[in-house]
Amino acid sequence: MGIPIILMQHVDKCYSLDGVEVQALRGVDLTVDSGEFVAIMGPSGSGKSTLMNVIGCLDLPDSGTYTLNGEDVTALGGDALARVRNRTIGFVFQSFNLLPRTSAVENVEMPLIYAGIAKQGRRQRAQVLMESLGLTDRMNHMPSQLSGGQQQRVAIARALVNRPPILLADEPTGNLDSRSGEEVMNILEELNRRDGVTIVLITHEPEIAKRADRMLTLRDGRLEG
Repeated sequence: MGIPIILMQHVDKCYSLDGVEVQALRGVDLTVDSGEFVAIMGPSGSGKSTLMNVIGCLDLPDSGTYTLNGEDVTALGGDALARVRNRTIGFVFQSFNLLPRTSAVENVEMPLIYAGIAKQGRRQRAQVLMESLGLTDRMNHMPSQLSGGQQQRVAIARALVNRPPILLADEPTGNLDSRSGEEVMNILEELNRRDGVTIVLITHEPEIAKRADRMLTLRDGRLEG
């Protein structure tokens, strides 16, 4: 067994929807070891997005504890939380979230700007990563000039450029055709097996979830093994 890199204990999260309080997470316990590939499934409204936001330090639990890479993040303020997030987690979204008027390589460089990396170092690191993802001839293309699969590979490169130990992938194949989705899943598997990146994948597709080492299900805010 590895060392837990994600440890949630008795996590609850509520939010208000049109004045009605909704319990999105109910006593969630989650342990993910360093180097694991975990898939979390669940129907719409099960709390998957809320859980992803808490795992990714985009939101804090109302109660319970969350230890990320050995650090208790539940008591951190906004700036400290952002620093932990930027250092520890890369995000890949269904909608790619690329800047439309910015070239592929500049999109990949963006996290390095916030990290204070000098321009030459940024470009070199981004290029090496993009080459490893088969994007050598697409670096100067705009997102609109790329296929969906290519855009998602750019998004994966951007998520990895700060070399975070954890990758959170929220429905990463949701906007892709089956072939592009297969390519993206192959990339994630290789990152996990070759580079030891811990991956937490949110999906509603059983065939995608089966690619992970372990599958969990979220129902009505409760996590089931």
